[in-house]
Amino acid sequence: MKHKILPISIIYINKDMLNQRIDNFIHSKFKNVPKSMIYRIIRTGKIRVNKKRIRPHYKLKIGDMLKIPPIKISCNVKNNFFPLNHAKNLLNSILYEDNHLLIINKPSGIAVHGGSGLSFGVIEYFRKLRPLDKFLELVHRIDRETSGVLILAKKRTSLASLHEQLREKKIKKEYIALVHGLWPIHIKKISEPLLKVRLKNQKKIVLIDQKGKPSETRFQIKKKFSSSTLLSIIPKTGRTHQIRVHALYAGHPILFDKRYGKSDLDTNIKNKKNINRLLLHSSGVHFIHPKNGDKIYIQAPLDIDFKNYLNNMI
Repeated sequence: MKHKILPISIIYINKDMLNQRIDNFIHSKFKNVPKSMIYRIIRTGKIRVNKKRIRPHYKLKIGDMLKIPPIKISCNVKNNFFPLNHAKNLLNSILYEDNHLLIINKPSGIAVHGGSGLSFGVIEYFRKLRPLDKFLELVHRIDRETSGVLILAKKRTSLASLHEQLREKKIKKEYIALVHGLWPIHIKKISEPLLKVRLKNQKKIVLIDQKGKPSETRFQIKKKFSSSTLLSIIPKTGRTHQIRVHALYAGHPILFDKRYGKSDLDTNIKNKKNINRLLLHSSGVHFIHPKNGDKIYIQAPLDIDFKNYLNNMI
């Protein structure tokens, strides 16, 4: 396979680049460089801002001097690098699109972006599928295992507007989850701080810890089954793995949650049901359209696996 080396780059940040995450900014400049490689060279300190090491979530400031080292890249891409079945599924998942926004019903099992050994996520797929869209960025994220509403911005002004709405808690997200056991009627809200920690094996998890960030999740019972409960959930804050950790804290983890669930209970169920995905779905989102100011409500239907599982329980 042929390779080429991109030369060293020095970039001075201006107002048009302000507040972009360093990983997203570099990927927008070098779209043929896998995001996993970008993460690696940031974490190893090869990319510097003002001669200092930074983290992938660092946001650019006016006047920053960004130094990017020579990068070795492949000149050609194998077909299996961009699975066509995923691309087709994503095109069929579009819920809403205009000149400013692209909103999809993300399937379970697809990451929102590349990294951690993954070459492609949702954003990389759509950049390949929509080469004429000069700007395309994630407005927010949902877990790889979670399905449902995911918003992409097609203009920088739209991204900034929706990020402001997120900060001001003007965006309301709705989720559906099936949890183990019979959820107590009195648990309608969990407000426990969440802290990210790295284990000895380098795996990151989220724990309830008083040193963590304030977090709040609202729960409402939709339907009770013999040994599980279908919940409607509204996260008031948007912490990583928030719903999954708060459900576990209540003693009712989400079905088939490989990180925060109960594997013994899941195993017994899988012997009876042919399903192996986290039963958590982002079912809807309320926000203000960044261009015309209209109130928008987008709903994402359950996928066939989740829907069939619920139907078989009745």
